[in-house]
Amino acid sequence: MRAVIQRVTEANVTVIDADGSRRVTGEIGPGLVVLLGVTHTDQILEATRLAEKVALLRIFEDDDGKMNRSVLDVQGEVLVVSQFTLYGDARKGRRPSFVDAAKPEQAGPLYETFVEALAGQGTRVATGEFQTHMQVSLVNDGPVTLLLDTGGLF
Repeated sequence: MRAVIQRVTEANVTVIDADGSRRVTGEIGPGLVVLLGVTHTDQILEATRLAEKVALLRIFEDDDGKMNRSVLDVQGEVLVVSQFTLYGDARKGRRPSFVDAAKPEQAGPLYETFVEALAGQGTRVATGEFQTHMQVSLVNDGPVTLLLDTGGLF
């Protein structure tokens, strides 16, 4: 699994339906936005471990201005959005290949497992809608942005 983690002051995700109508499916105040990608080799263990890592990641400032607090410590919220393009490979040519992204039948349940495991850590979790066209709006705080990869790539 891959995740782009952004510390935010606020964020929301809007789904664009086939008829062009728009609806906000998730909205948070201060906390984290997690863009989550799933690959073929991912299992439940990766989803639950990554959820724990995100919940306990110390990227919020303490009273001394050091990044020593987690989203749980600051009682922040998390917005999770599926993002298969995190497994896009653009090393050859001009059009990315997405062969490393898991098929929806595998990715959907692992996305849900991640969301449930994150909520189980004790934070409020809002989401986008899996396998739909979405627009994400956010105010990145810091800016603080981290990349996580359960395969150890970064």
